[in-house]
Amino acid sequence: MADPRSEISFAQTFLCSAFAACFAEFCTIPLDTAKVRLQLQRKAATVDGAASPKYRGLLDTVTTIAREEGLAALWKGIVPGLQRQCLYGGLRIGLYDPVKTFFVGSAFIGDIPLYYKILAALLTGALAIAVANPTDLVKVRLQAEGKLPPGVPRRYSGALNAYYTIVRQEGLGALWTGLGPNLARNAIINAAELASYDQMKQTILKIPGFMDNIFTHLLAGLGAGLFAICIGSPIDVVKSRMMGDSTYKNTIDCFFKTLKNEGIFAFYKGFLPNLSRFGSWNVIMFLTLEQTKNFFRGAP
Repeated sequence: MADPRSEISFAQTFLCSAFAACFAEFCTIPLDTAKVRLQLQRKAATVDGAASPKYRGLLDTVTTIAREEGLAALWKGIVPGLQRQCLYGGLRIGLYDPVKTFFVGSAFIGDIPLYYKILAALLTGALAIAVANPTDLVKVRLQAEGKLPPGVPRRYSGALNAYYTIVRQEGLGALWTGLGPNLARNAIINAAELASYDQMKQTILKIPGFMDNIFTHLLAGLGAGLFAICIGSPIDVVKSRMMGDSTYKNTIDCFFKTLKNEGIFAFYKGFLPNLSRFGSWNVIMFLTLEQTKNFFRGAP
């Protein structure tokens, strides 16, 4: 992803990464809210014993939330979501090129091997989410809360209240609930996103007629999003359930209870909104990232 012809500083890269991640987050968080609701949804038994899920897919989830809770409910969790992207997005993307260069050495010339790209993305993804996990937890808790019966108060009045309430009721360590699956998820998805985008862009640019422009960034971003969600969906479901429901003992307990009670396909709940979310998120983020980097480089 780095352009050897015109490098920018780490501080500039961090700012570009954080801005691009925050912009993509704001644009796509309604799809993420729908994804979280679908992932947390359990089979509800009706009078005749049949399963009657409240949400029945991406569009139904979005319209149901908007109808019952108001359009603004689709942006639940946007404050911690932006906080998360400033930290997580800025660190994982901003550190990727420096770590990749560290592995091969600053004097290296040529195409960096794919395994170094994957290793760099795994490390930066794990490091970044270890720092940003509390913001991810609060974001999921706020998104998970649906319409409540009259007279029933909400658990949290907002992002700051959620941080305070979680620490007061569950302890400081509770802010790192779900860190295990979150580390695995974000390290793997970061590798799938950044390494695949890097590799796809490098491959596309070798095809005659293709240039380092918006169309190339669009193709590489779509490919990176598809690859990431196919790999990361099961881990993402476990992470959402661990953060949204405190009844699970640990990651393994959550995994096997979900598998036992709902079957293997439960790990792909919310796959369509997740695919829509990741695809659009990656396209917006990478396009914004490339343009903001060009701005700092002074490129036309």
